[in-house]
Amino acid sequence: MDWFPLYNSIRIAVTATVITFFTGIFCAYYIAKLPRFIKGIVDCILTLPLVMPPTVIGFFILKTIGVNGPIGKFIYSISGEKITMTWYASIIAVIIVTFPLMYRTARSSFEAFNKDLIYAGQTLGLSNTYIFWRIFLPGCRDGLLAGVILSFARGLGEYGATSMVSGYTPGRTATIATTVYQMWREGNDAMAYKWVFVNLAISFIALVALNMFEKRAESGRKL
Repeated sequence: MDWFPLYNSIRIAVTATVITFFTGIFCAYYIAKLPRFIKGIVDCILTLPLVMPPTVIGFFILKTIGVNGPIGKFIYSISGEKITMTWYASIIAVIIVTFPLMYRTARSSFEAFNKDLIYAGQTLGLSNTYIFWRIFLPGCRDGLLAGVILSFARGLGEYGATSMVSGYTPGRTATIATTVYQMWREGNDAMAYKWVFVNLAISFIALVALNMFEKRAESGRKL
């Protein structure tokens, strides 16, 4: 059994999750400070990928980073390399698909944080940087970890957008999701079932971890 699809899926999901983690926190932190009307508009824009079909997202990505797209054409003109049909094109797709999950989870955690702790830190003369990294983020830790788990699990199972921008090439762009589809097309149900069970096992572990963090967060709020 070739384990490349698992390795490729994990490296794509991990890379995308790391990027989504920092961008999601940054956007959630600063957008939460905006006026209510503007915040509502920005929220709609940033969470739009959450309700859009993945194939539509993939279509827009292709029109942007494809050889005929503005970004893809520019990169091809200076390097002679195409972004599409590569494993790192899938990273772009997974970032866009999973960003709303991290953003919404982070924003909810930030809004639920006890602001009195921030005011107390300011009263003690602590810098805003110190308060953010040593008080604010640790206080929102469980919610942020939940966002990371959700983003990773979603990215690991992404098919629609990634299949459009990366396709299926064994040993190069194949992921768990695209391998299942390819095995089904070839009539190789036995191998398709193996990859389905691999994905189910990882998803189950992710959901168990998510439930643990949610229970711990609820216990912390009760205390």
